[in-house]
Amino acid sequence: MLWQALMAARDLGRLHDIASILIRYGFGDMVRRMGLANALERTGRALHWDEATELAQLEPHARVRRALEEMGPTFIKLGQILAVRVDLFDPEWIAEFSKLQDSTPAASYPEIHQQLVEDLGAPPEEIFAAFDPKPLAAGSIAQVHRARLEDGSEVVVKVRRPGIRTVIEVDLRWISRLAEAIETGNSDLRHFHWQEVVRQFTQSLRRELDFAAECRHAERIAANFSGYTGPYVPRLEADDAGGKAAAQPHSAPAFIVIPRVYWQWTGERVCVQEYIDGIPGRNLAAVDQAGLDRQVLARRGVQAVLKMIAIDGLFHADPHPGNVFYLPGNRIALIDFGMIGRLTEERREQLINLLLGLVEYEPRHVVDVLLDWTGDSDVKEEILATEIQAFVDQYLGVPLKQLRLGTMLGDLVAILRGHRLHLPPDLALFIKAFISLEGMGRELDPDLDMAGEALPMLRDALMARYAPAAVAKRSWRAASAITSLITDLPRDLSRLLRSLRRGKVDIHIDIAHLKQVGDQLDGAANRLIVGIVVAAIIVSSSIVMTLPGGPTLWGLPFLGLLGVVFAAMGGVWLLVSISRSNRADRERESRRTRF
Repeated sequence: MLWQALMAARDLGRLHDIASILIRYGFGDMVRRMGLANALERTGRALHWDEATELAQLEPHARVRRALEEMGPTFIKLGQILAVRVDLFDPEWIAEFSKLQDSTPAASYPEIHQQLVEDLGAPPEEIFAAFDPKPLAAGSIAQVHRARLEDGSEVVVKVRRPGIRTVIEVDLRWISRLAEAIETGNSDLRHFHWQEVVRQFTQSLRRELDFAAECRHAERIAANFSGYTGPYVPRLEADDAGGKAAAQPHSAPAFIVIPRVYWQWTGERVCVQEYIDGIPGRNLAAVDQAGLDRQVLARRGVQAVLKMIAIDGLFHADPHPGNVFYLPGNRIALIDFGMIGRLTEERREQLINLLLGLVEYEPRHVVDVLLDWTGDSDVKEEILATEIQAFVDQYLGVPLKQLRLGTMLGDLVAILRGHRLHLPPDLALFIKAFISLEGMGRELDPDLDMAGEALPMLRDALMARYAPAAVAKRSWRAASAITSLITDLPRDLSRLLRSLRRGKVDIHIDIAHLKQVGDQLDGAANRLIVGIVVAAIIVSSSIVMTLPGGPTLWGLPFLGLLGVVFAAMGGVWLLVSISRSNRADRERESRRTRF
């Protein structure tokens, strides 16, 4: 109760907004499960439980999407992350989450100006030769202004919205609370590991709030592409003799451009980067007018993202057209590195094996990777293997050019959902990036051979892992780890034996749902004690009523009447408590059945 009161005092206004929206869309039971109702009512904030309107009659997925939109940036971004979780949601839910758009009216310039003065150390008009108060773009977290330096360089100034961190931190606390309530209160949904999903989302969103971290990511990716010209990219050039077009190798400089960061004016809430004067990724007509080669752009984009995923392990997780610009020389510029994906060396090897298994029709490889991802989940391996075999067989004989790897990945993960299995949360961003990549590539070039582009790079990445130098490096790390383990073993055994002799060895078992069972037992014990006390008061009052003397009221002994009143009050409380407990049990059972 104290914790709830402290939380409510700190988050009062935002909690009331969240609770009101949820109630209006027919999610009042969720408000109770999160503890919002009790927390707000204790602080004097009344909730209007009759606010639910015709909105509550919409389909569940539509209600959830519209509620997320109204609750603001944190929930919109959560919905965007869930839009790629085909292992958790049916297609109609994915379609609704995909409609969520991160567009917000710009903050007023006086607010932005005050924050810029604090972060830059002086008004922007003094630091920059020119500063446009009208933003180029505005999102839920930040907005971007154009400026010019004293040396004539064009830059963009990205400013975080004032006060947005406070709002997001409140939202994240209560999203985490909701995930905990789902996992501990509903066994049918527990296997989706909601707390892990929310943990990954929280880390990603907090990184997105830190613009200095975003710029460090941009520089790391720029370093990975330094001097990289990519695989062979054919270009049609006129033959001097006959004027016929022939395929020639194109050895251009690095074709991926990352904006330069001006660190002297960059921090957590503001960053200054080079202005990219290019063709926006959505304006394909301008691409044609500029004489750029769509096929080359598509292939280079695919090669760049595959390199980031399969080789570097650090990739732009949101490569949609708004974050891409096309430059002269068929170069590609990437901006906005707030959402970054990371893949460990082991995970990259699994992804390579999975994609190779799909492209080369090796269902056994696909099954092995999926079983590694699902871990210790209860799965009927033979049935899963049979379904994946049938899934891969339907593409046997199909030309690589006709394979849509993004669609294949989505369909494959849908098979996992059918078995109530889930992907590790760190792969959600990979799927999002891969599907966005294929969609953009086919907009540029409808004949893009995605599988054909991926196959050589995947093979090269897999072979590089088994190169002598790579094998020697892994062997050395393994030998070092084993040596360290053997060296520390005598000391660890000594500590264990010393603790055993002193009787100080503790074994901790943490089972989340036992807390709910304990709370139910506490409630039952409290009702039992009240019942015993009420019975004792009734008996003692009856005895007092038979004794002569003492004060009277309406001709009856006063103390006896007082005992009867207290017993009646205790009995009413007991009946109300039992009724509420039964109603809560019925609601939990109803939710479990509905889910």
